[in-house]
Amino acid sequence: MQGKGNGDMSEGNRSGIRIGTVRAMHMRAAALFMTAIFFCAALLCGGCQKKTEKARPERVVNVKVWTIAKQTVQPFVEAVGTLKPYDEASISPEVDGILSSVKVDEGSVVTKGMALAVIKDTDYRLALDQALSARKQAEALLANVKAEYQRKEALLKEDLVTRQQFDDVATRLSIATQDLDKATAALALARERLDKTVVRSPLDGVVRQRIATSGDFVRASVPILSIIQNDPLKLSFAIAEKDLGSVKVGQKVVFTVDAFPGSEFEGRLSVLYPSLDERSRTLTVEALVPNDTLTLKPGLFARVKVFTSAPKETVVVPITSLLYEGTRIRAFVLEGNKASERTVAVGGKYGDMVDIREGLKAGEQLVVVGQNQLMDGVTVRVVR
Repeated sequence: MQGKGNGDMSEGNRSGIRIGTVRAMHMRAAALFMTAIFFCAALLCGGCQKKTEKARPERVVNVKVWTIAKQTVQPFVEAVGTLKPYDEASISPEVDGILSSVKVDEGSVVTKGMALAVIKDTDYRLALDQALSARKQAEALLANVKAEYQRKEALLKEDLVTRQQFDDVATRLSIATQDLDKATAALALARERLDKTVVRSPLDGVVRQRIATSGDFVRASVPILSIIQNDPLKLSFAIAEKDLGSVKVGQKVVFTVDAFPGSEFEGRLSVLYPSLDERSRTLTVEALVPNDTLTLKPGLFARVKVFTSAPKETVVVPITSLLYEGTRIRAFVLEGNKASERTVAVGGKYGDMVDIREGLKAGEQLVVVGQNQLMDGVTVRVVR
């Protein structure tokens, strides 16, 4: 019984092994089939992707262009500055006294010699009267002594008076003459002091500040008014050290001020200071600016251009069209429908334009919008 059971188990095992082998073969075949399907799908997808890539359109960049042309420009140096009065005076009385009137106020236009203020002159008129009286007395005394001198001179010739008597009258004549000179000088001084009770303007200008008013007691040499001369004006500004070689007295200066947008004013360079500021490495210069209408005011901020040479014809392009990479400057022009990269050398700046010394020429189409997206040879489309 036991031997038969073992035989049956061996046969069952063999049947199980055959079934397992068949199943393994089926699974292996299914795996191979799935692998083949995946590989075919991959090939198909790869082929589709290649076809898609081949069908992808070429990159085109939209740009705007500007036709390069030569223009007439005039080299200049730019700076910022401030308008200042041509001259300024602090007006002080030359005599002490009480102000009886002040005839001007801030902003009043004055001319040279015009009366600005009056000091009460009662004391000075009395002093003048006394000086007149003293001079008359001196004149009368001199006349008497002179007559006596003439008599004794005649008597001396006849030996009717002594030499001592004649010398005495000669001495008195000399003293009387000196007294008359002193009285004359005192009279002139009294008259001048009376004249100085009227305070007059030393220049043409405008009253900048009024310090005293009627009724104030003022002293000589203490300011009561401030006057500035606004025609012409001085335009003061600083020139960088690198530009000094191109700046000379007499050059034309053009400037604008925020107070009058759209207006341009002119002047001439008049003064170059003798030394540079050691901290800023700049030189202060001044220009004279005509201002007969008194439109411009001292203190206005100015944007200045100093024209350093005669006008010239050159290629200029918008500064914004250039691409800066360290020391290299690039630009793009059109060659057909392709972008062509150029390395350029620049000169002076003229507002929002720049002088091109090398790399571009008149007649070429310069890319002014969209150049940041370009590379050499890229296809472009010009848009308006």
